[in-house]
Amino acid sequence: MRSTFYLFATALLLLASACTPKSQQSAVQPGLEGIATESFLADIAANVASDRVHFSSLIPPGVDPHAFEPVPSDIIRVSQSQILIENGAGLETWLLPILENASGDRTIVQASQGLTGRKPSPGEAGLGDPAVGIDPHFWLDPLLVVTYVENIRAGLTQMDPAGEDGYKARAAAYTTQLKELDQWIQSRVAEIPPEKRLLVTNHETLGYFADRYGFTVIGTIIPGTSTSVAPGARDLASLEERIRATGARAIFIESGSNLDLAMQIGRDTDVRVVSDLYTHALSNENGPAPTYIEMMKHNVNLIVDALKGK
Repeated sequence: MRSTFYLFATALLLLASACTPKSQQSAVQPGLEGIATESFLADIAANVASDRVHFSSLIPPGVDPHAFEPVPSDIIRVSQSQILIENGAGLETWLLPILENASGDRTIVQASQGLTGRKPSPGEAGLGDPAVGIDPHFWLDPLLVVTYVENIRAGLTQMDPAGEDGYKARAAAYTTQLKELDQWIQSRVAEIPPEKRLLVTNHETLGYFADRYGFTVIGTIIPGTSTSVAPGARDLASLEERIRATGARAIFIESGSNLDLAMQIGRDTDVRVVSDLYTHALSNENGPAPTYIEMMKHNVNLIVDALKGK
């Protein structure tokens, strides 16, 4: 089935090339095209590239990268790009076959390169199993995104040396915005008493966020850092026990996730379910999280309001 998929994709790629007149191929000088695997990465990259490189996201807004299934046209899009930015750290397990089947040459940037995976903090019973590998959700700490920006700036400069000065200036400006975002988050989190900074999430998503801002992740519905693992009855019972024992006030779920288990746990433990977080993807332009910075502010407002008891 997978081989059929890639044969079909290759045929589409050859057809797309054949359908472009030779005179047009030689006369038109296309702009630089960039692809980012996730929508939040495309936004971060666009802030560094500005209009010098057009960035789009391989994964549509609102789609979980853990569960993304590429289609043949994705290979064509990658083939037409000059730079590709991925999160790395094992998040995009589906990407390698696309790269192996894409034509052309491109600069590939792992945005998280150089960052070290977190270790579970005290109180995270049952979390951080080393068998599941590194936690890839670095981007939910804005100060770690500073490393993303530097890696993206370096990749853009490698691809397009003539744009180096502009990339450097815009990377510095966006880094300032990220540091301002960090300060804003700290001020909002300060509204929550430290003993109430307890997080229950769908899967292991908010670990870096928790480390930065003084939260404890006391449990997850789905064990591990991916949504592809199914929880067992013992896992759910243990989570309910921890919620009751710690007095956690809410369960936080990503927008678009299945709410059945969260609602069941919420009823069993009498805690609130907050189901409109954007953690892996931006919203559409008219939604509450159309950029990375707005995504983070939206999530923080939901978390703070829920844990303050609003």
